[in-house]
Amino acid sequence: MGTMAKTNQDIISNTILFQGLGEKEKNRIGKIAVEKNFNKGDSVFLEGEDSNGFYIIGEGLVKIYKLSTDGKEQILHILGPGEPFGEVPVFSGQRFPANAETITKSHVLFFPRPAFIDLITEHPSLALNMLAVLSVRLRQFTTQIENLSLKEVPARLAGYLIYLSEEQGEEDRVTLNISKGQLASLLGTVPETLSRVFARMNTQNLIEVDDRRIKLLDRDRLQDLAEAGKHDK
Repeated sequence: MGTMAKTNQDIISNTILFQGLGEKEKNRIGKIAVEKNFNKGDSVFLEGEDSNGFYIIGEGLVKIYKLSTDGKEQILHILGPGEPFGEVPVFSGQRFPANAETITKSHVLFFPRPAFIDLITEHPSLALNMLAVLSVRLRQFTTQIENLSLKEVPARLAGYLIYLSEEQGEEDRVTLNISKGQLASLLGTVPETLSRVFARMNTQNLIEVDDRRIKLLDRDRLQDLAEAGKHDK
């Protein structure tokens, strides 16, 4: 893949997982990192496989998903640069609880479990950092489950658009970094329903859709819709 814009140490320094650690610790972590490159649509790991370590994204996008018994895909997370994945079983030594697949060409760092456990044993502050990140993930996941079970699709979409605008630092516009089909799966619906909801929100002058660029025309009403959401407005 040629020389990457980011060095391994940059990736380690910029990830939420290792924030607050000193240079010495980060260098030790760097020594056990293994570089891996994936093309778009590559499987990183499958649900049920033994967890042999975890990953941090340097470049690219990765989806974490589960398959229902009838083969329907439910996306749980879409993760980008700096974000860890596959880290939950590191402590338990169990199997991966979901599938991971690249959405774009991706460069990731892999941290083998045995070497990482040795590091944690020597530097307990590492474990505290990881626990903080995992508890934030758990909170986000709980909110997502609540949204999927209690809220109608327009409310879920409104909430996601507001979340994206905060993530991207834009008050009145967002850019989708995933396809509409993937967004439908992330919101627990089907593409046809999502298209209808986009069209309706367009005619209600809540948003203006131009392919993957979406203008938020009335942020206050979107916020109301996201919060009310237990019934369709």
